[in-house]
Amino acid sequence: MTVLERAGALREVGAGLQISPNAVRVIEALGLWPHFEAISVPSQRVELRDSAGRSVAVLDLARHRPQDRFRLVHRARLVALLEAAAREAGARIELGHEVQDLPDLPLLIGADGVKSRLRPVLNGTEPPFFTGQTAWRALIPAEPDAAPAVQVFMGPGRHLVSYPLGQGQRNIVAVVERPDWHEEGWSIPGDPAELRATFARFGGPVPGWLEQVGEVGIWGLHRHPVAAHWQDGKHALIGDAAHPTLPFMAQGAVMAIEDAWVLAACLDAAPDQDTALARFQSLRQPRCQRIVEAANANARNYHLRGPTRAVAHAGLRAVSRLAPTRLIERFAWLYDHDPTTL
Repeated sequence: MTVLERAGALREVGAGLQISPNAVRVIEALGLWPHFEAISVPSQRVELRDSAGRSVAVLDLARHRPQDRFRLVHRARLVALLEAAAREAGARIELGHEVQDLPDLPLLIGADGVKSRLRPVLNGTEPPFFTGQTAWRALIPAEPDAAPAVQVFMGPGRHLVSYPLGQGQRNIVAVVERPDWHEEGWSIPGDPAELRATFARFGGPVPGWLEQVGEVGIWGLHRHPVAAHWQDGKHALIGDAAHPTLPFMAQGAVMAIEDAWVLAACLDAAPDQDTALARFQSLRQPRCQRIVEAANANARNYHLRGPTRAVAHAGLRAVSRLAPTRLIERFAWLYDHDPTTL
């Protein structure tokens, strides 16, 4: 197997990932859990707060789903782990190789993201839809006693998510509704002062975190349809090339990890490549569609305004107090899935 990678080096700055148990099962099946455990930290709970920092709801993952492993990691460390494992398995990785014309190969897999060169070959031109939301991403130093939790601060028309990544780092992602357009992509430099001004009314630890931001990336959030055609017997799409998602379910990287395992398993199980690729799409497309739709719904729920926001937050507080497992178990279909058992 040969991997053609456009970047000159496999690294990425300023990107944290939440890796839920459905992807951890793949990592474990690959024999990489001990290494992954060493480069990541546990996520023990998700704390939903209002923009003042007051608690709205808590999803206590450690208590109510103790059998599961939720982890937080810097993307660059996960990529380095997977790169080493792929090379050890015999894969050839060619860095600095930007594909201009699609090579004629027995099987070509497009794992090339939202600007995939292969996706238009299978699906034609599909202009993305700008959601009217812009996101910032930054890394700051983590406090020594940082809680092993994902904290979501929800305000009218905006929200901010933060969590520790281990090795002294804290990840911040902040999203605001705004009509002006920003290019899709993570490498566009942003203005830390603009980020601070946009979230100036947020309370709790947010002002202190944002004061530490020295560099920030900015990008526009665009909605893409899940691809209608993932394969044609000779080509296949995985990850964001097939199903770009908004970052409101923390499943973008997780879906790609699931895809990779299922695609390999389908190819191993069927001697006929056409049959294997058709099975791959039939197994993955409905699940990914459901995840993308759930992320779209969260984009609305995080940004509620006025009386609707007050009622929704009151309801979340009541459910969190009276039936704390209910909020987590709404997503049992997501976290209980085991891609390694086809």
